Amino acid sequence: MTVVPRVVLSAPSSGHGTGALSLGLLAALADRELDVAGFKIGPDQVDAAYLGLAAGRPGRNLDPRLVGPDLVAPLFAHGAAGAGFALVQGTMGLYDSIAGRPETESTAAVATALRSPVVLVVDVAAMGQSVAALVHGFRAYDEQLWLGGVILNRVASPRHEAMLREALDDVGVPVYGALRRHELPPVLPARRHGLVPVVQRDAEAQRAVRRLGEAVAATVDLDRLLGLARSAPELTVAPWSPEPAAGAPAGERPVVALAGGPGGSYSHPETAELLRAAGAEVVTVDPLRDEALPAGTRALVVGGGLPETYAEQLSANRRLCIAVAELARTGRPVIAEGAGLLWLARELDGLPMCGVLDAVGASRDGLVVGYREATAPGDSVVARAGATVVGHKQHAAVLTPRAGERAAWRWEGGAPEGFVWRGVHASQLVPHWAAHPEIAARLVAAAVAPAEAPA
Repeated sequence: MTVVPRVVLSAPSSGHGTGALSLGLLAALADRELDVAGFKIGPDQVDAAYLGLAAGRPGRNLDPRLVGPDLVAPLFAHGAAGAGFALVQGTMGLYDSIAGRPETESTAAVATALRSPVVLVVDVAAMGQSVAALVHGFRAYDEQLWLGGVILNRVASPRHEAMLREALDDVGVPVYGALRRHELPPVLPARRHGLVPVVQRDAEAQRAVRRLGEAVAATVDLDRLLGLARSAPELTVAPWSPEPAAGAPAGERPVVALAGGPGGSYSHPETAELLRAAGAEVVTVDPLRDEALPAGTRALVVGGGLPETYAEQLSANRRLCIAVAELARTGRPVIAEGAGLLWLARELDGLPMCGVLDAVGASRDGLVVGYREATAPGDSVVARAGATVVGHKQHAAVLTPRAGERAAWRWEGGAPEGFVWRGVHASQLVPHWAAHPEIAARLVAAAVAPAEAPA
């Protein structure tokens, strides 16, 4: 049994201000010295990282497509352990699903799995009494959903607010707060910076979150919202655990370098937890600032949250590039996801990279975005031949060639992708390791094994 006061924050569609409100709520409650936890539905590691910054503990993704619907509640229970309040930020509209599976993968489906009340954020800038019809429709659409109330965003005036509250009172929907048009300013660092402001504990990012917290504290009835969160029933699931069923092997604890910084890593938080449980000593290496790998490094993991937009800084750090190339040349395991693949290439947009892979990267207009169900064509440090994973892709830059002599993955309707060379596994596909804990076990086993003799 897990008892965690909780709410899911969602909206009729994207663009209603759910992200800023989520950060503000967590920051405002943390300022009350309440232990809070933040979660993001879907694959967006940037939103999850900012939720972690506001909460003061790692923000985590709850993605039914990446981990399977049955693992969502256990992962929530694990990440919210000991918290006095947990906030789950939805994705898209309440009943939407990127993959077209709303019955299992929408925000509403996750809220139902978590037995959590939903608070709907509604942008009412161009709306009057119709807000009641909109909210009533969302409440009536799914009888299993618990719509606990709304927060109004971009209210025009006190008179406008009174009209909206009266309309919602007529249909029995509580209003937990109302924010004026200027009260949730766009203060966060630009999206192109990705996780870097959080990972680097950037002062601008911290000030932005603090400012959002002050705005929410002044406009939202936090006590009533906490009362709703505390009415959520027990979760009858066992928390997810990174501990392997047979226990970690005794003996040497190899040093595994995990790309990140003082504020976290570019991987899902569960990655480091799985590596430690598998027997590794996890040490952070900052690819933008550190000029050497940690002493005694036996393996390297570069998570999918490393942004492509920092190519110049990655290229300029020549000493670390040389160290990474030497680690790979000696056969030590290196797992690179997302932009980590580009870092291992010979060059990106004409800038020299690590040169581990004989490939050239180039940025293009537009993004490649979506889930892939992938199969491993052969054995690697990540998977055995024939193993399948679900991963997420989001990138603008592409590599030529797309795959090496040994590809990392293949999937239906697409050409083989990624590179497997010696102990290297590099791909722009980003899986969630909690769904595939064997990755951590394989990596640690390879780190302990003797290194290959350089060719």
